[in-house]
This record gives sequence, C-alpha cells and structure tokens, in this order.
Amino acid sequence: MKTIVDPLLIDDIMQELEIKDIATASIRQVGAIVRAVEERTGLEYIHFEMGIPGLPPSAVGVEAECEALRRGVAAEYPVIDGVKSLKEQASRFMKAFLDADIPPRNCIPTAGSMQASFASLMLCSQLDKRRDTVLYIDPGFPVQKMQAQVIGVKIASFDIADYRGAALEEKLRSYLDCGNICAILYSSPNNPSWMCLNDCELQIIGQLATEYDTVVIEDLAYMTMDFRRDMSKPFEPPYQPTVAKYTDNYILLMSASKIFSYAGQRIAVACIADKLYERHCEALAERYGIARFGAAFAYIYLYTFSSGVAHSAQYAMAAMLQAACDGVYNFVGDIKEYAVRTRRIKEILQCHGFHVVYDKDIDEPVSDGFFFTIGYGNMTGAELLRELLYYGISGIDLVTTGSNRRGIRACSSNIKPHHYAMLDERLRIFNENHKQQ
Repeated sequence: MKTIVDPLLIDDIMQELEIKDIATASIRQVGAIVRAVEERTGLEYIHFEMGIPGLPPSAVGVEAECEALRRGVAAEYPVIDGVKSLKEQASRFMKAFLDADIPPRNCIPTAGSMQASFASLMLCSQLDKRRDTVLYIDPGFPVQKMQAQVIGVKIASFDIADYRGAALEEKLRSYLDCGNICAILYSSPNNPSWMCLNDCELQIIGQLATEYDTVVIEDLAYMTMDFRRDMSKPFEPPYQPTVAKYTDNYILLMSASKIFSYAGQRIAVACIADKLYERHCEALAERYGIARFGAAFAYIYLYTFSSGVAHSAQYAMAAMLQAACDGVYNFVGDIKEYAVRTRRIKEILQCHGFHVVYDKDIDEPVSDGFFFTIGYGNMTGAELLRELLYYGISGIDLVTTGSNRRGIRACSSNIKPHHYAMLDERLRIFNENHKQQ
C-alpha cells in the first residue's frame, strides 16, 4: 500500500520528539511532527491540528496598537487591572453582544484566555480546601486540563453529548453533591465538537452554580460563531447565549484571538460577575491579605503571572470592541469565512467515506464553524490520526479533548483555496487503500 509519507519517517520523528503514543500527543507535539516532515521532505501538509486564525488581523486593532506605540506606551508599565478605555468598552461589548451587565471595573485584561483560565482555576481552587476539583464539561480544550495538572488541582469530566437538555441537571448534581467541585469549565460553541449550549442548559448550569456555590468559568473564545443565527448586530437580539443570565457566580473569558483574528498579541478579557467580584473570601485574606475575589484575581494572580498585559494590545482591544459596539466593524461577518471552509471540507470528507463524529446539536445539525470532528469506519482516533499523517493530513485525537467517541478534531482555519483539491486527492487515495483492507 503506497502512502504519501513514508510511515518509517513518522516513526523516527516521533521517537526523536519522545512521543510514545500519538493518542496522547498534544496539539503542539502533533504540530512538531508535521513541521519536521515538511522540513525533511518538502511536502506541504494540510494542517487540521492547530486552531490558528486564518484571516488577517483586525485592521482596527492594528492601527490602534500602532498609534499607541507611537505615543510611547511601550515605555510604561500597564495598569494591572486594565486601561480605562478597555474596561469601559469590554463592559459595553458584553451588553451589546451578550445582553449581560458587567461593570467596567470587573473587566480585566489577560494575556489571552489561556492566562485568564489559569488564573481562574488557581483562584477558585484556593477558596476552600475541601473543594479541590474542577469539573470540565467535555469535550474541551486539552490545555485547560493541563493547567489544572500544573497547579495540582484534581479533574472531573463528562462528555456532554450524552447529557443534553434536562439530562444535564442530574449529571451535574452527581458531581456537585460530592462537595469537592470548586469550578465548572466549558466552552460554547464547544471546542472541538461545535455543539452549543442552549438557554435551558445554561439555566441549569447557572442555577446549580448558585445552589452549590460553585464558580462557572465560561470560555467564550468562539462567541457569536454559531452561524445558524445572526448575532452580528450590537444591542439587538439574538444575543450570544451565556450563563451570566442565570447566576452571579461566573467568570466569562472573552478573547480577541478568534473573533478579531488577533491571536498573536495575546489579549483577552476576564469579565467577573459583580457579586463574585465583591465576595470576601477568608481563605484569600489569610493567604494573601486581600479578601475580595476580583481584587485577588488582578493584584495577586495576574500580578505574579506577568505584571499585566502588553499596553499597546490593550488599546488595540479597546478599539476593536468599540468599533464592534458602534456597528462600524462587523467582526461576525468576517469570521463567517470559517463556516464556508468547514462546509466544503465536510463535503469532501464525506465523499471519501468519512463521517462527522459530533454531527447533532440535540435535534439539529451541528453548526459549521472553526472546529469540527471526523471519523472513519471503526478506527480509533489514534489509528485514524496516525494513518492520516501518512497521507499529509494532521489533526488531534478526540481522546485528548475528553471525548468518549472515536475520531479526531480538525480545524478549518488554515485551509487555503489550493488545499481543497489537495485534500480531495489525498483522501481519495486514503479511502481506496483502506477499502481494500
């Protein structure tokens, strides 16, 4: 059976990179394998593994950041909890696109949502010694579990595809009744399945968070990217569904990386519910001398992590948020390109015997967006990923996302026009070879 890449080369590179099992390889490790093959063979891979924005960065942000640099802000340390304009526009943006009321004071810039989730997990895990476990509503972003491992926090998780709608309440209670859950973390749209929690499910999460006094960390990295509904108009419904409607125990993570294609500047905003921000926590007072939840988030955790977020990037974020709220920058219209790419990729995959693993969002087809999931026959995710690497196609095993289904996660962001024909040909060869087995 002739493949596009020599399987022995993949084996050698994995050994060099000390990757023993492709099933547990991280996104960055898979990327390292692919880059090594490309360097040694000159072959161009179809990169499904990395969720890197494939659109130009927002011109609004670029110009605002350049102007800030020309003003000399690079010479000054930024205010830890954010420059005034960013805080004000972040608060306004939350109202415009989520219909959520969050005071500017509570909107705190972070070095990407990665830093925001890291700080949130660390903070929530130190509020009560009895609560030493984070509950992940999976499948999810693998690195957020790694963050818990780094800080020594225990992990619990379940695949939400099996517990949609009213079934979610009983499942969540089964964990919360144990008394050890300090936080619940999820994304919606979901990375990688692209399922989206509806208002009924968010209400269940919110009400239980209040009942059990547990913090919800809602990762809005892909907000407004459920393209089945037009959420592009500021201050007009439909809004991005959010748990903020149903509890005062939340931290919303809103990132510029995907919605504004501004990933390289590492800028996001953690938006904390007012009651949670003001909560006085005895454990924090004893440990740090600061009792308020929100103050500790900024002046303890973010201060020790990075002493603030790049000054110029804050001004870029403020400008992008303001332009979106003013209705002069339709960022949703820009990022709809991902849905166009994903739809076309799925058509090619299905023509060659592949299927969408998470194909339903309760009773309707899952939205086309940034991520999607694919399977082939009865192959495990590890088997499929390894085989696809032999044909110049990458991805990550769904096992690493907490999924209980067989397949891989794929991303459409790096697909260029010439890749469609390339993908079609490589999958044709793949399918012909595997139908013969």
